[in-house]
Amino acid sequence: MRLTHTCSDALVPGLTRRLLLAVLATLAPAVAASPAGAAGHTSHATVKARPNVGIVNIYTTLGYEHGRAAGTGMIISRSGEVLTNNHVISGATKFKVVDVTTHRKYSATVVGYSVPRDIAVLHLAHAAGLRTVKRGGAVPLHVGMKVVARGNAQGRGGPPKTARGRIIALHQQIQARDEAGDTETLNNVIATNAPVVPGYSGGPLENSQNRVLGIVTAGSTSGAHRGFAIPLKQALQIVRRIESGKSNATVHVGPTAFLGVGFNDSSAKIGQILAGKPADVAGLVVGDVITALNGTAISSRADVRQTVLTLVPGESVPIGWTDTNGVAQTGTITPISGPPQ
Repeated sequence: MRLTHTCSDALVPGLTRRLLLAVLATLAPAVAASPAGAAGHTSHATVKARPNVGIVNIYTTLGYEHGRAAGTGMIISRSGEVLTNNHVISGATKFKVVDVTTHRKYSATVVGYSVPRDIAVLHLAHAAGLRTVKRGGAVPLHVGMKVVARGNAQGRGGPPKTARGRIIALHQQIQARDEAGDTETLNNVIATNAPVVPGYSGGPLENSQNRVLGIVTAGSTSGAHRGFAIPLKQALQIVRRIESGKSNATVHVGPTAFLGVGFNDSSAKIGQILAGKPADVAGLVVGDVITALNGTAISSRADVRQTVLTLVPGESVPIGWTDTNGVAQTGTITPISGPPQ
C-alpha cells in the first residue's frame, strides 16, 4: 500500500506540493509497543466537547523552495502553543495560523520539533486566553472503536472537514520515505479506516465525545482507505521534551542551522546552491559531494540533515567534500539560521 503524509496538495490553487512522504505501511506490531489506552491528562468526559474547538488551519510559506503548503494543528495551551506534525512545518520561512472557531489569524514561531517522531510545536504570536482541544485522558483505545479525523482538507481552509471510521489496529509501525528517498519509521501508531486526505496532517483523531486520541499523520493514496495517527500521549511526551528547552538526539529546540544547499536524491551530491549562503561562501558548487561535516562522516542526504541539526548557527565547522573533478577538498563553513527541517 502506498501512503503519503497528508500535508499539502498540488491540486489546491496557490499551493505547491512539498515534502510529500510516500509511506509503506507494514501493519505489523511495533517491536516495543506500549499498552493501548491512555492519552492526555484528563479523565473520562462527562460533557461532550464541542467539535472543532482548539483546531487551527496552518499555512506555510516555503521561502527557499518557492512554494506554499497547508496543514492542521491543535491548540494545547491557552497562551498559544500548537501541536502539529513536523512535516507540516518543515522548510517553512513564514506561518499564517487561523483559529477555525474564532477566525482570528496569527503569525507563529517554531518552539521545537522532532524529525524522527514527526512532531512539532508552534507558538502563536500575541495569543492569550485561547480555547484548547479536549484531551482523551484515560479513554481506552480498542479495535472497532468509532473515530473521527478532522483537518484542513486539501488546504482549502474554513471549518475542518471530517473523516469518520473505526480503529482497525493498534501499535502499528509505518515507514515513510520522502521524494528524495530519505526514510523515517513511526512506531506505535493507530491505524484507522477513516478516509483522510492531504491537509489533515496535524489534526485530531477523536472519539465519539470529540476527545482527542491522537494526531493524524498519514493516509493512504491507493487501495483501501487507511488513516494513521500518533497517540496523543506519545506526542505529548515529545511536547514536554521540547518545552524543557533542551535538544537531544530526537528533539531539536532553538534556531536551525542552514547551509544553503539542496539535493536531488538521497545521496550527498549537491543539486542546488543558494547564492550568498554558507555553502556558496565556503566555495562549494553544484555537483560536489559532501563527505564530512563537523567531524562526522557523510554518505547520504539523511546524514547531512541529521548532522546539520547538531550545528549552531554562526559557529564555523569543518567540512569535507569531493569536487566535480573527483578531488577531495576540505574547508570550513559557517551555517546561518534557517527554516526547520
